[in-house]
Amino acid sequence: MGLLTNRVERNEIKPGDHIYTYRAVFAYSHHGIFVGGSKVVHFRPERNLDSSIDTSSNLLDPTFPQSTCPTFPDCGFRQPNSGVVLSCLDCFLRKGSLYCFEYGVTPSVFLAKVRGGTCTTAASDPLETVIHRAMYLLQNGFGNYDIFENNCEDFALYCKTGLLILDNLGIGRSGQASSVIGAPLAALLSSPLKLLMPSPIGVATVTAGMYCMTRYATDIGIRTDVIKVAVEDLAVNLGWAGRHDEAAEENEASNRQVVAL
Repeated sequence: MGLLTNRVERNEIKPGDHIYTYRAVFAYSHHGIFVGGSKVVHFRPERNLDSSIDTSSNLLDPTFPQSTCPTFPDCGFRQPNSGVVLSCLDCFLRKGSLYCFEYGVTPSVFLAKVRGGTCTTAASDPLETVIHRAMYLLQNGFGNYDIFENNCEDFALYCKTGLLILDNLGIGRSGQASSVIGAPLAALLSSPLKLLMPSPIGVATVTAGMYCMTRYATDIGIRTDVIKVAVEDLAVNLGWAGRHDEAAEENEASNRQVVAL
């Protein structure tokens, strides 16, 4: 991996690596954890994984793991009502290039990577811990998918670091989401400078600087509002346990009504 690209070959990745690939002509990236054996655990919106939806429509979604994988019969495995999926590497990449997310980079390297969602200053935990988290979440879920607050990159970042943001309102751990927010914010904040700087180059330089600093300030390795959470305690910390208990109670009540009838 270099400063300009994180592209790697398949023989260069190892179990526990955070990998990603670009979709829709580099419009966005899709992230997951490589767990070995050409398998990837990743996080998708449940609506894109609903087996009741005609699979022909899902062919338009390049990240949708097809159930007719010719390589691995368990490709596409997931628990009911969960967006965490086990896919083979071929189905995960969908003929795209393979990239490896970098951890523990210096601030200068982080700022040099203009595009978000490629690296973090946070350090990775041991690879066996990363794999344990990914496989545990495959069995227990990762909550509801949210493009800004709980997406595929957030899933991979948690598996690698075990870090969660204390206040789950607002931007999540994802550098990709931070870039989406940071670019228009930087443009908005720098717009008054057009009155003071007649040169477009000067305004562009300031805007780029604000964009980079916004990305840096929201990086999970820099933020002070994060805590380390064991994967077994994840549901309690995010309030999923209460919702699951309520759902179980509702199902039990419904079953009692059916029996009474």
